[in-house]
Amino acid sequence: MIVNSVSLCYHNKFILAPMVRVGTLPMRLLALDYGADIVYCEELIDLKMLQCKRVVNEVLKTVDFVAPDDRVIFRTCEREQSRVVFQMGTSDAERALAVARLVENDVAGIDVNMGCPKEYSTKGGMGAALLSDPDKIEKILSTLVKGTRRPVTCKIRILPSLEDTLSLVKRIERTGIAAITVHGRKREERPQHPVSCEVIKAIAETLSIPVIANGGSHEHIQQHLDIEEFRQATAASSVMVARAAMWNPSIFLKEGLRPLEEVMQKYIRYAVQYDNHYTNTKYCLCQMLREQLESPQGRLLHAAQSSQEICDAFGLGAFYEETTQKMDARRAELLAKTAEKVGEPVEDTSGVIKMAVKFDRRAYPPQITPKMCLLEWCRREKLAQPVYETVQRPLDRMFCSVVTVAEQKYQSTLWDKSKKLAEQTAAIVCLRSQGLPEGRLGEESLSLYKRKWEALDQDSGGPRTQEPALPKELCKKPFVTLGSGEKRTLEGW
Repeated sequence: MIVNSVSLCYHNKFILAPMVRVGTLPMRLLALDYGADIVYCEELIDLKMLQCKRVVNEVLKTVDFVAPDDRVIFRTCEREQSRVVFQMGTSDAERALAVARLVENDVAGIDVNMGCPKEYSTKGGMGAALLSDPDKIEKILSTLVKGTRRPVTCKIRILPSLEDTLSLVKRIERTGIAAITVHGRKREERPQHPVSCEVIKAIAETLSIPVIANGGSHEHIQQHLDIEEFRQATAASSVMVARAAMWNPSIFLKEGLRPLEEVMQKYIRYAVQYDNHYTNTKYCLCQMLREQLESPQGRLLHAAQSSQEICDAFGLGAFYEETTQKMDARRAELLAKTAEKVGEPVEDTSGVIKMAVKFDRRAYPPQITPKMCLLEWCRREKLAQPVYETVQRPLDRMFCSVVTVAEQKYQSTLWDKSKKLAEQTAAIVCLRSQGLPEGRLGEESLSLYKRKWEALDQDSGGPRTQEPALPKELCKKPFVTLGSGEKRTLEGW
């Protein structure tokens, strides 16, 4: 992506608020379509983001920040780059700066959540918990302002007294931030409590930086014209909309709200095009349906267990099929173009024994895996322990592993979603090619712990009466296949 060099302006803007589980890419793009000027992502915790790797997704044409378990924590695209603000949950200045530098080339601004009162945000001293520690607030914001190339903002709630609130926001302004969002409720207050427009107005009249008013959904904002009225009532520079936009993101449209059915279908299309996880798509659609959840369509949505079933429930089955086929074709095309660059999983694949196998955890007892079986067999045969070489394919982040046992390499021809799965499949290829049990349910498998139990028996001077009965020994001696085709049993078994 091209680095955004345009400074984000916070004057006279209508903004999509950061909402957990709602502010993902499909919702942000939809809000932009309907007229939002700036969109915030959901709050993302600094520790989680620092585990992520930045990956360019050539199939979706996105930039993904991917966790070690292959979950996409944050996904963005060029369309929103100049208008998306990354909101983080943090309680540490150095971690905050590390996250800001990780994402700054792909977003327009950096925001620190200092207002969310819910436990997932306040634990660890984040969110509204920061309001009681002005020194930490100042350190975090000052560090970010000095250390990142993007405009820095924060989102707060009001304090019990106006005097304390004004004292805090003045101190925040001195850190050099570009704007401040004020949710006009106290930490302990909830949506049913009235929003304090007077306090927001007092803040706006006190500060020289833009003040973004938040908290007006339902009570003040029910249609587009209400957004401007809320801005005037608070004397704020801009307005941030949360629940009203969650219920119908066309709240940002000057021409007025669009029919919910139309809005939901448009949202689903974005969700499919950007491979949004169906559980997140389902959650956002449920927030839009609200009182219509018991309708026939609501019941279909509630029963849906995949993106395809969600599409079917809204008459978009053909769209889902067409889109997924296009993505599959694009993926295949890119794989073909990059095949030479990607190469085989290891540099030298001569003599590698290959099989098309997958590892299914459900087919194995608890605590038993093919890797464990292979390791135990190598120990019994006094062989060096298996060595795994695993690579990740850049295009789709899939993994393939090669295991070396007694100078012979083994590999599955099928790629897996994680390094651990890839290693298990490589172990399966080795075990099956040698005619060895791999530990599957109902199979005569290795006594993985027998040696340990035997050692304990010797130490105690007698049999262990409390241990469960051991499975039988391997029924056959393992063999290797020689180049001539002759099969020879391994000595020492």
